[in-house]
Amino acid sequence: MQGAQISPPADPLSADGLRLACIVSRFNSRITERLLGGALEAVRSHGGDSSGVLVVHVPGALELATAARALADSGRYDALVCLGAVIRGETDHYRWVSEGAVHAIGRIGPETGVPATFGVLTCETPVQAEARSEADDSNAGYHAAVAAMEMARLLEAIRSQ
Repeated sequence: MQGAQISPPADPLSADGLRLACIVSRFNSRITERLLGGALEAVRSHGGDSSGVLVVHVPGALELATAARALADSGRYDALVCLGAVIRGETDHYRWVSEGAVHAIGRIGPETGVPATFGVLTCETPVQAEARSEADDSNAGYHAAVAAMEMARLLEAIRSQ
């Protein structure tokens, strides 16, 4: 026996008409700008206008959630894409920044109803971060933007039921 189901959106990955924002850490900007390029490419390749995506830069990965929460609270965005890169160093700083970012960003969607996806690389080495920000299908920014679009469309379908 099957219960009630949510009717899936006609195109669950369509960016057309979505109000999106990308929040980007300036720390490790060589990597994060490539993640942003991937996110904007995802919008374009899924029928959206990347020039309409708001891009907000913040100092580091820990500041991503503060800006994302303010954008979610504004009521002007359907989904948020948080982009950053935390690379392990010689101290525990990497651990605290990574954990703080994941927990803070993870609370935004459930608390506001606006999906905020986690496109923050947490890598052991700069080489790993480079590989995950290439302009190909391994770009984590691309995948974070696709997840944001899918969640925005899913919530749209849920709210219309």
